Amino acid sequence: MNTKNLILLFILFPFFAFTQTSESESKGEPHFKVFWNYNYDFSDDVTQTSAFELDRVYLGYKYKFNDNISAKITYDVGKNDAGSNYTAFVKIAQLDYKLSSKVKLSMGMIGGKQFNDQEKVWGYRYIYKTLQDENKFGSSADLGINAEIKLSDKLTSNIFAINGEGYKNPQDSDGNQRIGLNLIYSMSKNVKLKFYYDTQASENSESINNIGLFAGYQSDSYSIGTEYNKMENGTTYKTAIDNHNLDGISIYNRYILNDKFEIFARYDQITSNTLDGATSSWNYDNDGSLIIAGAQYTANSGVKFSINARNFDYKNLGTNLFEVNVEFKLQ
Repeated sequence: MNTKNLILLFILFPFFAFTQTSESESKGEPHFKVFWNYNYDFSDDVTQTSAFELDRVYLGYKYKFNDNISAKITYDVGKNDAGSNYTAFVKIAQLDYKLSSKVKLSMGMIGGKQFNDQEKVWGYRYIYKTLQDENKFGSSADLGINAEIKLSDKLTSNIFAINGEGYKNPQDSDGNQRIGLNLIYSMSKNVKLKFYYDTQASENSESINNIGLFAGYQSDSYSIGTEYNKMENGTTYKTAIDNHNLDGISIYNRYILNDKFEIFARYDQITSNTLDGATSSWNYDNDGSLIIAGAQYTANSGVKFSINARNFDYKNLGTNLFEVNVEFKLQ
């Protein structure tokens, strides 16, 4: 975290403390979340066989103005290509306004709707990102506005317009926004279906398009999710190139043994198309599959430990990892 961000946190801290003590009933609360891990690489010819890592630190504050209006801010302290391994970014600076029991507006630096439902069913964000997040089909937060509309007891929609570059990047020079639609159908208490679509125009290529389909089941003891995702005309959600397409599938489940222990497994596959005149797919080095299997121990509601093994089977190489992951949070 740089000096400016530290100064900002110290300036805001008295305000946060005041909001908690100046009223008889507290309306605000701080939150944090930390992802820490140790990994060992069993692959052949690796330079670094093991390492301790601090993947992510989230620091934030939530405040409820009244029953209809609330806000939250979250700093993401993590790796940045343009800075150090622990550069701080504003990830969330979001105002939520419930216009009615069926309509809610969110504006500012808002959380994305592309893979948040998948994350809940997968359940192990501190261990590994969802397929879309890991392979840059989209960003978990961005500047913009979202309207969440409850169409019926079972069907909810999100209609949004965002910059499209993610929370670590400013709006690009062409100023084209990413617009999209999210539909969530709750078949029952345990079963949820989701359709997602977004598109963003580009000055020098065809529009980048994202399509996502998801089905998930959750109960007190078991969950399973499966998803199919396609990105057209882009190597990432913010890099448009004609006829560069990615397809991805992900299947994951977990079984809760008791209130302390659970086991899980996951399978991902990423494929890209082969361009005219080429002998291999454009994403050849990263095309392939991933298998994760492991167990989690919950010490209490704020502390989780996991041991897990991972096999990355790419077209041109393979990687085998053993990891210990820890999440501790106040939320």
